[in-house]
Amino acid sequence: MKKLPKISIITIVYNGVATLEKTIKSVAAQTYSNVEYVIVDGGSKDGTLALIKQYDTVVSKWVSEPDDGLYDAMNKGMKLATGDYFWFINSGDEIYESTTLERIFWDANGPFHDVYYGDTIMIDEKGNEIGDRRLKPPGNLCWKDFRRGMLVSHQSIIVSRRVAPMYNLHYRFSADFEWCLLALKHADRVVNTHQMLSRFLDGGITKQNILPGLKERFHIMTRYFGFIPTVYKHVGIASRFFWFLARHRRF
Repeated sequence: MKKLPKISIITIVYNGVATLEKTIKSVAAQTYSNVEYVIVDGGSKDGTLALIKQYDTVVSKWVSEPDDGLYDAMNKGMKLATGDYFWFINSGDEIYESTTLERIFWDANGPFHDVYYGDTIMIDEKGNEIGDRRLKPPGNLCWKDFRRGMLVSHQSIIVSRRVAPMYNLHYRFSADFEWCLLALKHADRVVNTHQMLSRFLDGGITKQNILPGLKERFHIMTRYFGFIPTVYKHVGIASRFFWFLARHRRF
């Protein structure tokens, strides 16, 4: 019998009774057997806890307490998790299909690697697909590709415990950018699954705080790639952003 790695799926939620259930159901639907599901709740007051308890056969571990923001909660999730890999699917987001994990890990030949990534489809609050994510991952992703922005959605990258850092709490809106960059930088092997991995609920915390988030991201990029190269790359980033906005009326 093939030894399958344990995948810790982690969901961060706060007052998410309207969005959490579809996330839980997408985890419950996975045909892959070795899954641990961790939910970190920020102390919800709207019925979220009752919903979590309703799915106690799906949820492996959960905690509900105040936190110091999204990335503090994500760090809590990783500390609670016992899996070989971390996958963040936050409240309102969904795993794309019931066989997504099975196709990545059960069907894999040879050793398991450090990072697996794929594509993302955007959805609205009703679960309707509204189109592809603005940035698309390249065929062969490496950390230096992040000079052109966050080319892979945080919901569509699965990272091994070996290379996963803690989130840098200095950043309030873009710590996921640095987290993915560092995971890729430390990885020996990064695998493109060539699959749609997640359905991402449009309008998250980063989008709601677009300007401070962009400032943080620019700061991170200058730290790893230098000021002048970052300014130069932002000419292309800005032009692609406005082209996408004009064509799709969203970003």
